[in-house]
Amino acid sequence: MLDVFKTTGALLDGHFKLTSGRHSNTYFQCAKVLQHPEHLTSVCQKIASHFSGKGVDTVISPAIGGIVVGTEVGRQLGVKTIFAERKDGVMTIRRGFSLEPDEKVLVIEDVITTGGSVAEVIELLKRSGATVVGVGSVVDRSNGRVRLADDQFSVLSMEVISFMPEECPLCRECVPIDAPGSRANKQS
Repeated sequence: MLDVFKTTGALLDGHFKLTSGRHSNTYFQCAKVLQHPEHLTSVCQKIASHFSGKGVDTVISPAIGGIVVGTEVGRQLGVKTIFAERKDGVMTIRRGFSLEPDEKVLVIEDVITTGGSVAEVIELLKRSGATVVGVGSVVDRSNGRVRLADDQFSVLSMEVISFMPEECPLCRECVPIDAPGSRANKQS
């Protein structure tokens, strides 16, 4: 999987502000991998296979990064797919989507660093009375340290160093920063 990221130009080196707000010298641009149907199908097949037979009723993803992956995983599992998005900074379920009490829901994300967006979606599921079946992702940057569900699966898991902005050595070296993430990141 790491080779696919490298050959598609999706593994970037530099100085990045992540969606979590942390800084890193490595960035996984999953969209550059997932734009190729053969990679999208293959990556999502690994996730769908892991959760096959777990009684998933619905797949939900945090917008925007997880939507493509979630939709394809849901298609492969043959279940409804929806997404949650931020409105006024708060993760919500909109666009006529809804969840029923005891609905078995799988949360799918593209990249997990701190798990903040996924944790927000899980909180939405709990408030609705839905059951979290598990969490799947393309990349787990924490190498398994961030645990969001009892059943958590990532296609690629590796530890990628990240820093709080005030501790970032790249900032101290005045290396220009890029904020490629989907959330409104201001460059600093």
